[in-house]
Parts: sequence; C-alpha cells; structure tokens
Amino acid sequence: MASDLVLYSYWRSSAAFRVRIALNLKGLHYETRAVHLVRDGGEQHSAAYAALNPQELVPTLVDGERVLTQSMAILEYLDETHPQPPLLPTDQAGKAHVRALSQVIACDVHPLGNLRVLQQIGTQFGADDEQKAAWMRHWVSAGLHAFETMLAKSKYTGRYCHGDTPGMADVCLVPQVYNARRWKVPLGDYPNILRIDAACAAQQAFHDAMPEQQPDAPSPSV
Repeated sequence: MASDLVLYSYWRSSAAFRVRIALNLKGLHYETRAVHLVRDGGEQHSAAYAALNPQELVPTLVDGERVLTQSMAILEYLDETHPQPPLLPTDQAGKAHVRALSQVIACDVHPLGNLRVLQQIGTQFGADDEQKAAWMRHWVSAGLHAFETMLAKSKYTGRYCHGDTPGMADVCLVPQVYNARRWKVPLGDYPNILRIDAACAAQQAFHDAMPEQQPDAPSPSV
C-alpha cells in the first residue's frame, strides 16, 4: 500500500529508531528508504540525500510535500498532526518532565556516541575500537545514571517513564538501552530503566521498530 509518509532510515540509527516507534504507536503506515551510513563512505553524504537533508543525517521524514529532519522535531510534528495516542501529557509540568527525560537521551547522550563523533575521535586522536567503546560506555552510563535518578525521584513514574502508557520519553529511552547492550554497558544499577524497557518490549509498536526487524538489517549469521 502506498503511503504519503516516507522515512529515510538506517536500521541501527537510534534517532531513526525513535521515529519508527512513534510512527508505530500512532498506527501510521510509512515506506522505509534505507540510507546506509557506512557503505561507500556513507550514503548520507550523497548529493541526492544532502539535497534532502543538509545535515546528511538520518532520519528524514517526508510527509507529502513536507520534508522533516531532526528526530525530536519529527516526534513533536507527529504528535501535533496525529494526536492519538499522545506522546506528551496534557499538563505543562508533565510535558516539561517528559521533554527533560527525552532530552537527557537525545541531546546529551546520543550526540556523543553518534557515528560521525566516533569516526572523528578515531581520525583526529587515533582512538582504536576499544577506546571508542570505553568512550561510549562512559557517556551512556552517565546519561542512564541521571535518567534512572530522575525516574526514581519523580511522582510521574509509572509502568512507563510517565504514567502507564508509553510516550516520548520511552520512545527515546528504548533505543538508548539497545545501544547500551550493544556496547556492553552494565545495566544492573538501573532497575526502573530495565523495568520500563521490558514493558516497552512487550508492545508490538516497539518490537516492530527494533533494528533487527528493519528491511535493511543484515541477515543473521548462520
């Protein structure tokens, strides 16, 4: 079935992962167009893709004639154009809380582990694979520690990050937990995060957004 929504995505991109979850939660059909971030120096650097997204990053969401970039802006756009189910609560304090949790991940943790950052510390400073992994573990751990503390102190924390339905903070958290496991970050000190991640994993919208479920994911090793 054709769709006006087209998501330019990479299977293991955390930012694209967020948008996939949100699209699924809202029951929106979309076409995936894969942008391989590594092959041939990175397809995101092609002239055609750079014309679409000047930052040469994923995701990009095309909605008819609208071209949307930056995952957090896309999440807000989806929430405003397709309000049900909501990603944000209705009260101002609740919205601020959810946005703060979301931005711990999207603004403070994720940018430090972005592919282009890891490539640059290798090129400029000679970091090898283990040093890059140590860098990732440091910043992911710092972010998850803060996130866990915020959850533990908040009256809003329920089955999910804010209450008993998944929202924007969960959409941001789950891809970061996936990355934490990928980089072998110890998670035992984060009981609320683990509990919420498990609750999300039971939801079809999250399952279908997982990297391994994407059409551009590599085939499992035999």
